[in-house]
Amino acid sequence: MKLALYDRHPEMWEDERYVRLKKALEEMGDRFSFYHLRTEKQWEPDTDMVLAVGGDGTFLSAASLVAQRGVPLLGINLGRIGFLSEYNPQEALARLADGQYTLEDRSLLRVDIASATSAPASQGILPASQESPVSALPGWPYALNEAGVLRKGAAMLGVDVRVDGVRLPTYWADGLLVATSSGSTAYSLSVGGPIVMPESKVWILSPVAPHNLNVRPLVIPDSSTLDITFQSRDEQVGLSLDNRLYTLSPEASLHISMAPFSLKRVRLAGSNFIGALTDKLYWGEDLRNK
Repeated sequence: MKLALYDRHPEMWEDERYVRLKKALEEMGDRFSFYHLRTEKQWEPDTDMVLAVGGDGTFLSAASLVAQRGVPLLGINLGRIGFLSEYNPQEALARLADGQYTLEDRSLLRVDIASATSAPASQGILPASQESPVSALPGWPYALNEAGVLRKGAAMLGVDVRVDGVRLPTYWADGLLVATSSGSTAYSLSVGGPIVMPESKVWILSPVAPHNLNVRPLVIPDSSTLDITFQSRDEQVGLSLDNRLYTLSPEASLHISMAPFSLKRVRLAGSNFIGALTDKLYWGEDLRNK
């Protein structure tokens, strides 16, 4: 099996756990070959699987390299909690060597700019709207966890959303998240969104610090399309796609739809989502449950 080891930070190579992982792979040379992968140019043909070594942020970055290729992605956790990267190196290699794993299809969402005034972003420049009614974001316009729109100034942000053409009441808040089922345990959870099983075919609309007592997260089918516009007194609106940040004009209009492909995530035998919730978030931690 040909593996690609993906990491984001050079200092990771000095981590003892990473060193042991590579040594173990070298000792299992009859079963595995591997190379290091960080950029598109380093991709090698016939790669069977990518190991994202780090935390969930590393997994999200690796997804942009593998999702459209259909190559499975396995998260090796050298970070903190880790829901996407949940496995330790020793466990991962043992299961891979024995073929004890399955593949999950994780859906992604796509964000397009229906209209926008160009504005500098932390990672790229948004395209001008005059040339095309719908323009793709620069780089990779997809998100595995969530897309979020957030205020960048002192004023509250008004977010107008249409779900399949039906208008919702305006969200007056610091922002709004559109989370996938994979992202229910990420940013959406932090702002009070529900936990959903990752195989659920839904999106979660979670307001960030809403200035309404009667606003709650909303769960919708992931076959829906969303159109988002803004009401803002500030000159900029923030847009995040997983761990990538952009800057929008408040005149921008976003169109969100399901990506035409899914990410193949590797799940090792013996693990499950409920177990991860229990171990990592101490779900149900209660003396009576002992």
